[in-house]
Amino acid sequence: MSQPRASQPRHRKSLWFRWRFHLSGLLLILPMVAMPFYFDDLAMSRGEKGLGERDLGQHQVGPWQIQLAEWDTNPPWRDGVASYMKTFSLSLCETCIPEVKAAYMRIGKPRNLRTAGAISFGTPYRQFISVPITDSATADADIWITLEGWDGSIHQISMPLAEASPSAATFIQRRNH
Repeated sequence: MSQPRASQPRHRKSLWFRWRFHLSGLLLILPMVAMPFYFDDLAMSRGEKGLGERDLGQHQVGPWQIQLAEWDTNPPWRDGVASYMKTFSLSLCETCIPEVKAAYMRIGKPRNLRTAGAISFGTPYRQFISVPITDSATADADIWITLEGWDGSIHQISMPLAEASPSAATFIQRRNH
């Protein structure tokens, strides 16, 4: 006659059935904990929270006016072999949208239009520029914004990097020392 098996395997099996309920509850709760972060990022991407995390205000570039913002306040990130990058966003004024052909940004004064820097992409109401942080960049450098008009005109402004992105200036200062 066969003997019934020991209660040990049955206990293990019942323990698993008991904890399976708790694990499924945990799987339902975890997404709810992450939802505020998800909706915060979604609102930022849609533009419901402005142009970026840190608004840099209105700036007059020749006859045109732009709204500038630092997309995120994190330090620059490594973008493969290219370099470290920092993203800014800008918005053109309503009247200058048909007049502006392109917007460029770089660290350090550009020598000419060919070296104007990274070009913006996106709609005129919300353009993004990922500026490379080169090895030769210094913490006291200036960010130069260049706007090119359809008539061929070029207008530039500069602002200190520490004012435009304190996290990038701190990153460069730590990297160079």
